[in-house]
Amino acid sequence: MRPHLLTRLSAALATALVACMCLAPSAYADVELQDDAGQRIRLAQPARRIVSLAPHVTELLFAAGAGDRLVGAVDYSDYPPAARKLPRVGGYSNIDMEAVAALKPDLVIAWKSGNRDAHLDRLAALGIPVFISEPHSLDDVARSLENFGKAAGSEREGRAAADAFRQRKAELARRYAGRPPVRMFYQIWEKPLMTVNDEHLISDVMRLCGGVNVFGKLDQLAPTIGVEGVLAANPEVIVASGMGDARPDWLDAWKRWPRLAAVSSGNLYFVPPELIQRHTPRILEGASMLCEQLDTARRKRRGGG
Repeated sequence: MRPHLLTRLSAALATALVACMCLAPSAYADVELQDDAGQRIRLAQPARRIVSLAPHVTELLFAAGAGDRLVGAVDYSDYPPAARKLPRVGGYSNIDMEAVAALKPDLVIAWKSGNRDAHLDRLAALGIPVFISEPHSLDDVARSLENFGKAAGSEREGRAAADAFRQRKAELARRYAGRPPVRMFYQIWEKPLMTVNDEHLISDVMRLCGGVNVFGKLDQLAPTIGVEGVLAANPEVIVASGMGDARPDWLDAWKRWPRLAAVSSGNLYFVPPELIQRHTPRILEGASMLCEQLDTARRKRRGGG
């Protein structure tokens, strides 16, 4: 080989080597995160094989631009439509551990309130990093988008989704948060009769709309209550969700008590559960519905409001 060609080839190889050395740290940099349980999670590189153990986690990952990193999810992971094609690993409270292990995940994102501790302990024992997701506020939803994007190497998309979420939340707050308060009862289910306390994400949505949770001071996150308790609290508005897109029949069962303020004012409202009970960006769609419902209740007050 001619000397001048050898020199040119050596220079090209040196340039390529320098370029690789410059790129390597960013391509394989450690990822450090703190999950919602306060645990520090460290990954050698952004996760490429993620298993989601809750429907809201699946939806958040897609929203954060990490849908292509998902290799498995639990039942009812149905949004966006692409999530329905993912391999299933059981239900969020009944995880198929063999199915999870077979997918060889480099990260599992779990739901503290929904998954069993025994399952999470077993995953940790297998050496699989487990990130705990437990959003209790709308701000937590935005942080989840950022964390999931960072975990999966789609940090830019996650940050953009979080920024858009915060902006829409701020718009709703400017419009509704300062309006006269409305005492309300949010009903999760009929038998047993269940609601939420002030620590629950749904109560943060209520506050955004100027709603006051009549059962907010109870100790449990999702307490069971009695009909007598609702009658004694006498909320001005009752909002229920149920299981699907249809208004549950048991919401109108409150009409058996015509002296109940929510009944006498005609303030029995429905919000689809996927828009208010999932810790995802779509919760602001549910918030918008709830805010309008509470505004309708205000207009019904004698003398306006």
